[in-house]
Amino acid sequence: MASKVKVGIIGGTGLEDPQILENARLIENVDTPYGKISDKMLEGSIHGVECVILSRHGRAHDINPSNVNYRANLWALADQGVTVIIASTACGSLQENVKPGDLLFPDSVYDRTFGRKITFFDGEDGHQPGVCHIPMHPLYHEPLRQILISTAKSLQSSMPDLALHEEGFGVCIEGPRFSTRAESRVFRSWGAAIVNMTMIPEGPLAKELGIPYAPVALITDYDCWKDDAEHVSVELVSATLRANADKAKRLFIEAIKEIAKKDWTEEVKELKASIRASVMLPSEVKIKHLDAGDH
Repeated sequence: MASKVKVGIIGGTGLEDPQILENARLIENVDTPYGKISDKMLEGSIHGVECVILSRHGRAHDINPSNVNYRANLWALADQGVTVIIASTACGSLQENVKPGDLLFPDSVYDRTFGRKITFFDGEDGHQPGVCHIPMHPLYHEPLRQILISTAKSLQSSMPDLALHEEGFGVCIEGPRFSTRAESRVFRSWGAAIVNMTMIPEGPLAKELGIPYAPVALITDYDCWKDDAEHVSVELVSATLRANADKAKRLFIEAIKEIAKKDWTEEVKELKASIRASVMLPSEVKIKHLDAGDH
């Protein structure tokens, strides 16, 4: 029998809907060693599985990508005892075959950000101790990523407009501005599938906590490289997200059932041990969320 699982969900449009949770309740006034989180968390259950939802930009979408407190968000989810984290993120397409309305399951990311706090191990008082030289391949937890992919495939019979792409890497830009045409075309020439503003540092931070994490990219536009397509704008992104929010919602609801069937105990234990080995610190010094008895 699978061990008890608790799923953290990070996202935006459609996923903050309290109706997707049973016995939903708000978790208010959350603080962490890294500051305040983006918004109140919503806790409840889906198919009997405990879940915690956190809106990355705030439910009013009033936090720009550079100002999201990614460290506080991930730390708060870890404090709530989540076992795995799944996330949705709006992305522009850099390839002809990756169309607006499609879903893509990223397998890596190229970091073009420059102003973000990217580690819990920063040497500041009250933060994680030591220095963490963490490997970034694979960035995303492959078994969890495969669950999202297989679930999406299973939904295609009832959602014929659900097109998906099983791989592709993203370029994460600082934002909040969109890319120039020169940048968009350079990123495209690198072979990147998508461009985005929030893939960094969420994935690396989840990894530093030893929590399996996998995102799904909701394709909203063709950025600005494509001559015969409408160029990216807030209006275009918002309209596409509204039209396709049900895809991500249904995917996550069904994927949670599959996530709960898996026993994550040993896998998470091994993941945390491998991350702990990346920290330059004596073994007798306990690290919260990584070592037994860390609280």
